[in-house]
Amino acid sequence: MDKIASLREPMPMPDPSFPMKIHPRQTYELGVGTTLFPHHWHEHMEFLFFVSGKAMIECGSVPYQFQSGDLCVVNSNELHYGISTAEGLSYYAMIVDISMLHSHSVDAVETKFITPISQNRILFQNRISDDADITSCMLSIIDELERKELGYELSIKSHLYRLLSLLVRHYVATLKDQDEYRHKLKDLERLAPVFTYIDEYYRDKLTVQKLADHVGLSRFHFSRLFKQVTDKSLIEYINLVRINKSESLLRSTRMNISEIALATGFSDIFYFSRTFKQLKKISPSEWRSNDS
Repeated sequence: MDKIASLREPMPMPDPSFPMKIHPRQTYELGVGTTLFPHHWHEHMEFLFFVSGKAMIECGSVPYQFQSGDLCVVNSNELHYGISTAEGLSYYAMIVDISMLHSHSVDAVETKFITPISQNRILFQNRISDDADITSCMLSIIDELERKELGYELSIKSHLYRLLSLLVRHYVATLKDQDEYRHKLKDLERLAPVFTYIDEYYRDKLTVQKLADHVGLSRFHFSRLFKQVTDKSLIEYINLVRINKSESLLRSTRMNISEIALATGFSDIFYFSRTFKQLKKISPSEWRSNDS
C-alpha cells in the first residue's frame, strides 16, 4: 500500500487532536459542469451532504446522481470525482479520520465495527437518499462544528457513532461490491504512478505505450486495467484532466482561449473547444462569461 499512501491527497486537520473537518458551503455560484474536485483519493472517509442543486459524484468509477437531502459516502482510499449538474448546487464536505473513534480498550465496538471500518473490511454504499435519521445526524454534526460550544467534541463523537450505526444497519455494501472494491484497490495501487505522472505532465504528449512502460505493463494490459479503474479510456481521462486544468485558467487569468488550449496540452483550439463543450455542456468563452 506504500504507493497508494504516497499519492493520497494531503488531508491536514485544523485540530490534530480532533481529526475531522467540514468544508463550509461555497458562497459563489457553481455553474453546470463545474468540477467540484478532480479524481483523487485519501485515507479518510468523506461524507458529502447536499443542500440544494444536483451533482454527479463518481466513486470507484461508478457515477451516482445526487440532489438536495442526499448523502454521498466515500470510503477510505476510494477514487472519486465530482461535477455540478444543475444550477444552485450547495453541499457540505465532511472528512473524518475514523481513528478518532477507536476505543482505548478492546471492546465489542472496537473489534466488531471501528477496526473493520478503518481497515476497509466494512464498506458502505455510496449513495443514500431519503433517510431522515441520516439527515438529522449530518445536520447535528454540522451545527455542532459551526457553533463549537463547550462539549461540542463529545456531541460530535456521539453523532458519529450514531451515523456509523445507521450505516452498518442499513447501508453496508454487498459482498459483491466489497469484492469489486478490493480488486479495484489493488489495480489502483498498480496505476498510482500513472495518475501522478498525468497530473504533472498533462501538457506533454502522453501515449499508451509511454504510460504502460512507466508501470511495466503491456499496452493491452495497461489499457484494460486503466478502463477498469477509471471507466475511461486513457485519452478520455487525459482530456478530462486537461479540461479541469483549463477551468482555473479561464477563471483566474486573462489568457485567451488559444493560449489556454496550448497551456493545457491541446495543439488544436477547435479540438479543445469541442472537448470542453462535450464535458462541460458549455463553450470555454461562455464559461468565462458566466464566471465573470
